[in-house]
Amino acid sequence: MVRLSAAERREKILEAAERAFSRGGYAGTSTDMVALEAGVSQPYVVRMFGSKSDLFQEVFDRAVTELLAAFTAELDEPGTAGDPAVWERLTAVYNGFVEDRDVLVILLQGFSAAAAHPQIAAAARHFVSALFSLLVERTGCPPERAQQFIAGGMLLNALLAMDAAGHAADDPALAALSACALGETCGGTGGPA
Repeated sequence: MVRLSAAERREKILEAAERAFSRGGYAGTSTDMVALEAGVSQPYVVRMFGSKSDLFQEVFDRAVTELLAAFTAELDEPGTAGDPAVWERLTAVYNGFVEDRDVLVILLQGFSAAAAHPQIAAAARHFVSALFSLLVERTGCPPERAQQFIAGGMLLNALLAMDAAGHAADDPALAALSACALGETCGGTGGPA
């Protein structure tokens, strides 16, 4: 049996916590569940991360960092910011996260948990502010355009959390909304509006 380093065990627990919190949300996920998902003891999780709140905060911060880094990398490409197709390119970046839904659902879980947890609320506000600032400053767009992009992303996050695509065949209105949110109809460019 290969012994993992402390850093590798920490990473393993964070990945397990992301999966567990993505499925159960903040309120519905215990450190016991994270430990079971990671294959370690619950006291080990608590010893490594402290409280469930601290563990969730770290998972949320990782999701935020990953998403912002992906948008920043796209906007760092020469000529991207002034390109009229910048929104299609940013949408493509966002849609890449749709494939691995955990990051986007963690964001949604964080927004939901923010109502009862000031620490998570502060992190969520910081993320939305940073994303808005990044979009406005790097693309030169009016604030309304950045708001529309963020709102489209929030809708996609909600549709992912409720597995709308998995149930679209049962509900034509849900199928139409999902297609519109993904930019397949409604004249959109895909992903966030």
